[in-house]
Amino acid sequence: MTFPVVGMVGGGQLARMTHEAGIPLGIRFKLLSDTPQDSAAQVAGDVVVGDYRDLDTLRAFAQGCDVITFDHEHVPGEHLRALVADGIPVRPGPDALQYAQDKGVMRAKLDAIGVPCPRHRIVADPDDVAAFAAEGGGGTSRSGEAGSGGFPVILKTVRGGYDGKGVWVVRSVEEAAEPFRAGVPVLAEEKVDFLRELAANVVRSPHGQAVAYPAVESRQVNGVCDTVVAPAPDLDASLALKAEELALTIAKELDVVGHLAVELFQTRDGRILVNELAMRPHNSGHWTQDGAITSQFANHVRAVLDLPLGDPRPRARWTVMVNVLGGDYPDMYSAYLHCMARDPQLKIHMYGKDVKPGRKVGHVNTYGDDLDDVLERARHAAGYLRGTITE
Repeated sequence: MTFPVVGMVGGGQLARMTHEAGIPLGIRFKLLSDTPQDSAAQVAGDVVVGDYRDLDTLRAFAQGCDVITFDHEHVPGEHLRALVADGIPVRPGPDALQYAQDKGVMRAKLDAIGVPCPRHRIVADPDDVAAFAAEGGGGTSRSGEAGSGGFPVILKTVRGGYDGKGVWVVRSVEEAAEPFRAGVPVLAEEKVDFLRELAANVVRSPHGQAVAYPAVESRQVNGVCDTVVAPAPDLDASLALKAEELALTIAKELDVVGHLAVELFQTRDGRILVNELAMRPHNSGHWTQDGAITSQFANHVRAVLDLPLGDPRPRARWTVMVNVLGGDYPDMYSAYLHCMARDPQLKIHMYGKDVKPGRKVGHVNTYGDDLDDVLERARHAAGYLRGTITE
């Protein structure tokens, strides 16, 4: 018996770290990458360079693979259904993945299964946005004053957005025109008065086994995840359990196979609302590489191969992940001397990307018993690598 081959569509850092998790298990990876320079293509042994949007390319890539999985949700659903019809296991399958590909479809499904979400609906044009805003109270003024007519509201293109892209906060009907220029449906959502953002990460196998990681706090800067604290500090135990159970319910109801990240709002009145879904390893789960008994990447590999899932419990009281963003200091390697000498327990994970301002090029993980100390160590290391801290 030979070890299986996992076909990974997408060559970004998620594919790179998933491939890394499969190495100790002897799992072989075949990668479909946009370019030979992509993060995962630099380290995988079997790389096909091609366009995931082309069905013939996908079919040729799938030959010799025991299962197909992804590091993004952008492969056309009809192409995935063609692979399934060819007898290729696709995990997560197209029927599940559609809910991560289309925010409108996702909201309709979550409504149908009783999952709490922000008030929302698909809108046709800026005047429809004004009508949606008015439905939330506050009158129907078109003056553009902040809060008038139920403004501000959130507008999202239903497909293609990530890291704050494809998302707008609009404060008047005049500001609502921009999202419609993309030519795709637009989803309007209430602007939730939230205390903080949380994330619940779960993994589910084809035969229905599922595990849940502790709910975490996800701190955003300019729409991009900056810091993740695991577990979420000062989160009531009943609310933490509710977040984890909610993610497990969504995974089951949507028939997700593999890793599912459920991004949540914790409201000021003590509720949790679902913001977004991702059916792949996720930034809010990077802490698990060093902070959990079994990482999200290792459990994703196990799930898509229908192997028994690993223990998701944390290894330390606190783990903090901080993203390393590109800045004006491209020589990050020279910063290793300082970072490693200052904190021998620091874990650095770099993605092999060219350094560009604002681009995610890596992350650091720290862990320990004192949250303030763990936070300070992670922030210092990420800042020093970026060049915003110099001592």
